[in-house]
This record gives sequence, structure tokens and C-alpha cells, in this order.
Amino acid sequence: MKKKTVLDLYKMKQNGEKASWITSYDAPFASFAEAAGIDMILVGDSLGMVVEGFDSTIPVTMDMCIEHCQAVRRGAPNTFVVGDMPFGSYQTSDEEAARNAIRFLKEGGVDAIKLEGGKTVASRIRAIRNCGILVFGHIGLTPQSSGVLGGHKAQGRTVESARAVLEDALAVQEAGANFLLVEAVPPEVTAEIHKLLTIPVYSIGAGAPCDGQLTIFADTIGMFQAFTPKFIKKYAEIAPIVIDAFKQYSDDIKAGNFPGEEHVYHVIGDIAPFNELFAEFDEKYLK
Repeated sequence: MKKKTVLDLYKMKQNGEKASWITSYDAPFASFAEAAGIDMILVGDSLGMVVEGFDSTIPVTMDMCIEHCQAVRRGAPNTFVVGDMPFGSYQTSDEEAARNAIRFLKEGGVDAIKLEGGKTVASRIRAIRNCGILVFGHIGLTPQSSGVLGGHKAQGRTVESARAVLEDALAVQEAGANFLLVEAVPPEVTAEIHKLLTIPVYSIGAGAPCDGQLTIFADTIGMFQAFTPKFIKKYAEIAPIVIDAFKQYSDDIKAGNFPGEEHVYHVIGDIAPFNELFAEFDEKYLK
């Protein structure tokens, strides 16, 4: 499998070919995504909830993101990987935003970075692009600022809100972003964004009229049980399968059924010398 480049992704847009994009946070699942032919992997700050057990993305740090990016890159060396800039890594200054974006490339081995926000982060996007780094913008529902939005609520559902989303989309492109992710807005608004912008536009819960789709892998395979977003289509139900397997494993241990004869290694040769060895240790230590 040949890794996609920015040119490939733009060509896909021009040809009307949809891009598949999914999150991953470790080497095994990244390798599954690559084997399945997924076009892009996002090492999202959603790792805070999916992997680390936090109740939001806010506690996620740069060091956490870098470590997970490294694992994903090892698991999917031939897939386009995007690193998600966590809360606090770009909000304070253009200089810090650029410095942390550089860390993603140098230490995490990613191909591009993503950051949330529209007009408010335009200067951050410019600063990162000026370092020669590919940038994904992210507008609509932006989880890092969900407190300001009143929670994890869909955006662009009123004319006033839709205007703000459209203005953010234009600002992100004007600032120099190479791609845009739109989250949790009506498909009518997504279609207008797609019509207005020349850069590829991707959706997560923002409908079909765009250049591709992103989902959280744990939702897509039925692993994350806390809740299922409205926009998710489950392609598997892994959680009950894993729970049942763990229960059978525990039951087998308690019943003495595991390990069985087929699960153990036997001594090489005659057992008699081993019995003499055991007798020697018993004599010495079991007095």
C-alpha cells in the first residue's frame, strides 16, 4: 500500500473520490486500518476518553499525543497520519502553536496536524503553515471549546449559527489550511462549505456532501459503550464479544479448565534428573 500524499488527497477531491478517515491511538488498530485500506488516520485527542478514561479531551497533553502518534506510525507506516493538537498546545501564541506542530512532525512522525477553531485561530494556522507543515482546520462542534458552546451540541442549525460556521470555514481556508474537518453541522451547511471552498472538506457527523468521512474507531466497531453519537453507523459490536471472552477465560481458570495439557511445555528427556533436582531444593529450602 502506497501512502497518500497531499497531492493524492487533492486529486481524490478533483475526481470526486471520497476519502476514508478514522481515528486510532495504538499500533495494533493502526495496522488494522492500514490493512483495510483506510486513507487517513487521525490520532485524535479523543484518546483522552477512548484510551485514558478521562471525561473530556481537556486533560490530554502533548506528550500523550506524541507517544500515541509514534505507536500509530509504527503500526501504519504507509498511511497518511494526522496529529491532533491538544488543548493548551496552540491557544496561547502563534510561536507555541508552531513549536508544538513541529514536535508532532519531528517526534510523532505524522504527515499533518489538526487544530480546532475558525477565525480565532487564523493566525495560528498561518504560523504553522509558515513552518511548511500541512494543516487540517476543524470547525462546527469543537470539543475542546464545548464549554463555551454549551456542551457537545450540533452547530449551524439556525441561520445565525450557520453564518458563523460559514465564516469560520472561509477564514480557515484564507489562513492557509490545506484541509477542513466539519463536525456536527447540518448537511445543507456542509454542502455550502464544500461549494465555497477549494480545499478538501471532510465530515464527522456533518453529512455526506463533502470529500470524505471521519469517525472515532471505538464508536464504529462498538467498543466504546458509554454512548453512541447520532451520526455513527456501527459495523461491529466488539464490546459484548470481548466481555464474553473474558468471562469464559475467568470461568475456565476458576473451574480448572485452563491451562489444559495443550497449553503447557514439558521437560526435555527423562524426568528422573528433574526429580533429583527438586528433591535437592526441597531438602535445602523446605526444612
